[in-house]
Formats: sequence, C-alpha cells, structure tokens
Amino acid sequence: MRFLILNADYSEFLGWFYTRHPGLEERPSAEQRRMRIESLFAGPYQNSISLEQLGHEANDIDVNNEYMQKAWAREHGLRLSKDWQWGFRLRRHLVPWISRIKDQRWFYAILAAQIRYYKPDVVLNLAMDTISSRFLQEIKPHARLLIGQHAASPLPKGVDFSCHDLVISSFPPTVEHFRDKGIPAELHHLGFWPECLSCMDGEERPFDITFIGNFFSIHSSRVALLEALCSRFPQVKVWAPAVDHLAPGSSIRNCYQGLAWGREMYKIFSRSKITLNHHGDILPYANNGRLYEATGMGALLMTDWKENLHELFEPGKEVVAYRSSHECAELVRYYLEHDNEREAIARAGQERTLREHTEYQRMQELLEIVCKYI
Repeated sequence: MRFLILNADYSEFLGWFYTRHPGLEERPSAEQRRMRIESLFAGPYQNSISLEQLGHEANDIDVNNEYMQKAWAREHGLRLSKDWQWGFRLRRHLVPWISRIKDQRWFYAILAAQIRYYKPDVVLNLAMDTISSRFLQEIKPHARLLIGQHAASPLPKGVDFSCHDLVISSFPPTVEHFRDKGIPAELHHLGFWPECLSCMDGEERPFDITFIGNFFSIHSSRVALLEALCSRFPQVKVWAPAVDHLAPGSSIRNCYQGLAWGREMYKIFSRSKITLNHHGDILPYANNGRLYEATGMGALLMTDWKENLHELFEPGKEVVAYRSSHECAELVRYYLEHDNEREAIARAGQERTLREHTEYQRMQELLEIVCKYI
C-alpha cells in the first residue's frame, strides 16, 4: 500500500529548527527533510520509515513547513505567482480555497498537488486541527482511505470531521467521542523510536529530576505540581518553550533551563535519574508520548496515576505512579535515596518499551486496523 502522512509542526519548533541551521531554508526539500529527521523531534518520519521497513511505500509532509513545502513546489514545477494564485486543477476541476491562516494561501495549493503526485491508497492525517475538513472532503477521491489521528487536546468546535473514514487515537475518550458522532474510531497508542537511543550521553545520569513539556491553559494542575516540587527540590531542571506567562513568583522560573526539542530532549532523558510526567487537566487516561520517550531512554518515569496505566506499564516495577503532589515528592525523595531500586525499575521500563511500545510495532498495529477498513 501507498501511505501519505500529513503532519503540522509547532511553529515554535520550526523557528528554533531553522535558526539552528542557517541557510537550510534555501536547500532542496530532500535535504530539509533529512535534517528534520535527524533532529529526532516527533513527526511523521518515524511512521513512514517504519511503514517502509514493513514493505509499504510511505511519504510524509510537514504541511505547515513553508520552506520545505515551497522547495517541493519549485522542484516539481508548481508555479505560485506573486499574488499566490495557482494554475492547476484537481480532478473534478476543483480550485483549492485559501487557507484561513493569514498569508498562507500557498498551503492548500501545494498540499493538493502533493496528493495528486503521490497517489496514496491511505492518507493519515496527523493534523486534524490544522487542515480544513472541506479540503479533505474534496481530496477523498484521490485516496482509498482517509484516517485522522488525534490524542486528547480539544479540537476546534463546530468542525465536521466526518470526511474521515476512520479516526485513531491514543486517548479512549477521543475514540468514544468520534464513535458517538457516527465516525469509526479505533484505539492506537503512541510509541518510541529506538533510533533515539543514538542520543545516549554516556552511562552517568547527573540530573536528579527533570521535566520537559509545555505549560498551556490545559496544564494548570501540571503547573501546580511542578511548583510544589521545584520549591522542595531545588535540583529540579525544567525545559519548556516558555515560562514567561507563569506567575512572577513561580518556583518553576528558578529551575527553568530553556528549550529542549528532539535530539536535545532525548539527551536530557539519557542523563536523568528521574523524569517527571504529568498529563495536565485531561482525565482519566495515560496516553502521552512522554510515557515511551522517557522509559525508552532508560530514565525512571514518575507519572501521574491513570486508570489504564497498568495496561501499558506495571506501576512499581516498570514505572512509578503518584496520585498527588505530596505523594510525588515523597516518591522522588525515596528513589533518589535508593539507587538500586530506582535503576531496576528504570531498566524494566526500558525493556518493556523496547519490547512492546516501538514505532515499528505501532505501525504493525496500524496496518491491522487499516486492513479492516480499506
């Protein structure tokens, strides 16, 4: 089968990525893609590479990466005039509409041309909150199956997602939400890409306690947890896109280390004794990528208790779970003082991830789902 995977990167990551690689925006799209893969930041590449290893053809698109997308357009003879009009049509003489995002009228022109070019059997849309459902409805004749993927964050209200033939999610309430709306949906967990083990930074783990993540509006309980821990353990190290919006007296500010994307993030995990995970204000299931990223890199994962956590890891033997900030602090203190126990749990967690939770295995599971619907 031919897969086409659509992804949208964080704008903050794109700005950081191209700043780190001056002049890359002028390079061919294949070189930009190669550098993007080497960054190891989460994206469609792990999926497409794993699908290729399983014997399928797979291509991936970072739909909102303007530099890479316009490079692809130039290389494939797609002419975008100065006022961003376009001189092509899809089958049925469709004229793509202008993106609702200001000054990005190139967005759908290039994406439509790519769908025509790759002729996918399956389109896997990882950007349900970015790509217009109306656009997706119009491109359905160009694919046998249109799959959406979304985890737990709220999707835009009032949007009709019925253009998707199937939705997959790591978050059971999202699965039930789409089923209630009459859209087929299946549970499909996230996973770890073992290539990230190339970031291992020696055997020493000099960081006692680390946290890497965001502080959005849905993370008020996460902020409260981190503030309690940062007040009690000054050696906590926090990496996040920004902390400027936190309260001026927030103890997180004292522990803030800056940004950590992709390769830098995995290197931090490899140097961490304990890595904290917190799902934010979204209840009640464990489902985020940190479960697999931290365990995959061999850190002790200390995560908030969720009713399905035991289905993924065995609490107390492969990860450590807490139910309150007070319990979390006591567990941190205990495992910092008991090296052998901490290391045994971390080792078991890593073994579980590499045995059952890799991207390759997730794509095997996806293929089983696809075969039920295509």
